[in-house]
Amino acid sequence: MRVVTETEERTIKTPAAVMAGLAAPSQGSSELSTWRIRMTPESDSPVHIIDREQVWMPLSGTFQFTVDGEVVKVGAGEALAVPGGATRQFRAGAEGAEAIVCMVAGGQAGVPGSDAKQPLPWAL
Repeated sequence: MRVVTETEERTIKTPAAVMAGLAAPSQGSSELSTWRIRMTPESDSPVHIIDREQVWMPLSGTFQFTVDGEVVKVGAGEALAVPGGATRQFRAGAEGAEAIVCMVAGGQAGVPGSDAKQPLPWAL
C-alpha cells in the first residue's frame, strides 16, 4: 500500500490546464493511472485522441466535452466515460473546472490525422 501526494515534480502545466499526477506505475500502481486536472475559465484542450478509456470525475465547475462529434456537459457529482480511440476536446466552464481522471496505465495521446503517439507524462 502506498499513499501518493501531489508534488511539483509530477505536475505539468500547459496554457489551458495543470495536470498533477497521482497514482501511476511510477508511483506504485500497476494497473491504473490517475491525475487531477485544473483548467482556467473557458479554456479549451487541444483536439486529441487517447488510446485508452478515461473516466472523468469533476470536483468543481463544469466541463463541456465534444467526443466524436457528440457534446455533453458534466459537473461535480457526475462521471463521464470517454471511450479509447475517440476524438475529443474539452472546455472548462466560465468558473474554471477541476476533475480527477482515471485510465488504464500506459495510455498514449495523438492528434487526428497523425500516427504519432506520446505517453501522458502525468500518468507514467
